[in-house]
Amino acid sequence: MNIQELAAELEQVSIHDAQTLEQFRIRFLGSKNVLKDLYAAIKDIPNEEKRVYGQQVNGLKERAEQIYLEAKTDLGQTQKSVNQDDWSKPSEDPKVGAHHPLSLIRKEIISTFKRIGFEVSEGPEIEDDWHNFSALNFPPEHPARDMQDTFFIEKGAQEFALRTHTSSVQVRVMEQQQPPIRTISPGRVYRNEAISARAHCFFHQVEGLYIDRGVSFADLKQTLLYFAQELFGSQTQIRLRPSYFPFTEPSAEVDISCTLCASKGCNVCKYTGWLEIMGCGMVDPNVLEACGIDANQFTGFAFGMGLERIAQLKYRVTDLRLYSENDVRFLKQFKPGMA
Repeated sequence: MNIQELAAELEQVSIHDAQTLEQFRIRFLGSKNVLKDLYAAIKDIPNEEKRVYGQQVNGLKERAEQIYLEAKTDLGQTQKSVNQDDWSKPSEDPKVGAHHPLSLIRKEIISTFKRIGFEVSEGPEIEDDWHNFSALNFPPEHPARDMQDTFFIEKGAQEFALRTHTSSVQVRVMEQQQPPIRTISPGRVYRNEAISARAHCFFHQVEGLYIDRGVSFADLKQTLLYFAQELFGSQTQIRLRPSYFPFTEPSAEVDISCTLCASKGCNVCKYTGWLEIMGCGMVDPNVLEACGIDANQFTGFAFGMGLERIAQLKYRVTDLRLYSENDVRFLKQFKPGMA
């Protein structure tokens, strides 16, 4: 083809997508483009015509480059506009994570008690004997001090323990603050136990403490009834069974009416209609005195529950090991709208 024919072709070219753009580039600007034959013909052109001929061929090349760049720019802007403004295009689902079920329960419990004036207190997970045992009325021969229950840590001549309950945080609060005290202590605790579907060497607790003048067992019962109905539904009832804890007297185990069978009896509640959720009691006067609080003027109650137990009842989780294995299939169940 001669210069005039290629010039006419350039002006008539139609570039409307990436494919035609690439075809144009190969024909006019590629390594084997049609202009190379025109450049190769310069040697056969008479000397007096070479200058004009060369300018015409260079003009074709410049025009081809101009058309290519303009078309490429136009196609890029069109694609960008489609990507940004085409609201009819299907969207990609955002990858939303999920809170851990224990975090969900922890937040819900804290929120419930905050609504009735409880504050949140935290403390160290490595504790000395005083805060973990002695101040809580554990005598030296108490079984909980045995190695089978507690992880002990030796540091020089001193012996520490991984806390076995968050009651140690309550001791610190009572040492630093005079009544009225109304606090809950969420946190991780440790027990030297074999790992199974029903037990683990670490788990999570929330313990509560209320100390003031004239605090009674009736106040304790009403507080726990409020908590149970807020967490499990307004139809939930509670019952208290006599029990024993070194740091409370009297002490009780707290059951709630089974929310799965409406107290009619099922395999979860072992056909009793009741589910155990926590322990509680009136703070032993010895504990108050050990922490610098006058037991003749003040009384108080305490309670404690395992987060894993509450989550087990609320989400029907049957294996405690699932909470710490980070199985994505398990955690995905707790995405917003699914739990």
